[in-house]
Amino acid sequence: MSSSRYAFSIKPQEAILILITMFWGGTFLAVQYAVTLSDPFFFVGLRFATAALAVALISLKTLRGLTMTELKAGLAIGVAIAMGYSLQTWGLQTIPSSKSAFITAMYVPLVPLLQWLCLRRMPGMMSCIGIVLAFIGLILLAGPEDNLLALGKGEIITLVGAVAIAAEIILISAWAGKVDVKRVTVVQLATASLVAFLTMIPAGESVPPMSAGLWIVALGLGIFSAIIQVTMNWAQRSVSPTRATVIYTGEPVWAGIFGRLAGERLPLLALLGAAFIIAGVLVSELKLKRKNKALAEADSASLDQS
Repeated sequence: MSSSRYAFSIKPQEAILILITMFWGGTFLAVQYAVTLSDPFFFVGLRFATAALAVALISLKTLRGLTMTELKAGLAIGVAIAMGYSLQTWGLQTIPSSKSAFITAMYVPLVPLLQWLCLRRMPGMMSCIGIVLAFIGLILLAGPEDNLLALGKGEIITLVGAVAIAAEIILISAWAGKVDVKRVTVVQLATASLVAFLTMIPAGESVPPMSAGLWIVALGLGIFSAIIQVTMNWAQRSVSPTRATVIYTGEPVWAGIFGRLAGERLPLLALLGAAFIIAGVLVSELKLKRKNKALAEADSASLDQS
């Protein structure tokens, strides 16, 4: 005789990712202010250049041991980061934010798909259920329009950005445990900065006036970006890509909460979507545990005696 039970547990690494995601969502207001001072791609480049410098300053001794594997990992992850941030911003120039949010949310189901295609790792049942709930929540939170699937230039650019975000999570997990966190973080942040600056050329951007406000926001978000990337590289050594993805989907929820504190008001449908996302995070943390045979037999004997 065997039985199953559900248990709720959160690893320290997962708890830290949840905390990071909360603060990550809070950066929305800062970025919203920054793009009033600078074109988006220049700001993304400046932000990640600051982040790369911040990590490099505390990693000078360890940088000397940079390996070819770490260089390759950093370059690949850096390109994915730059594409994720830059393409989403570029797409927002031609499509409404609600449509962009839904298309970007495609990275949620894309992660387990890419995980299976690239790493041959099948996600667990509870993780899959959590992914579905979180994906539904993101749809409701974004408030998609009737012509959502009419893909134009902006939609295609944003969709490619969503693939890049999914690839970033997969790549971090693929190299986690095989590289030095600080060294690979410096490389990926520097790469993301360079790619973003290069993206200014096809976007037709120019260098904006360098104001004190722009420097302050870029420095603050740059340091925070460094903390985020170091934490992701460390935590995803023991957190699966699927579970990490569900945790990261809490970002728009926290962005909505901070936006409300700043005076914004989410409609009822968006609040329902936020609830679905939270449910997805919680469900993904449920583990189906099977009692061992001896314990099951003891339970059965106890029931027979009662």
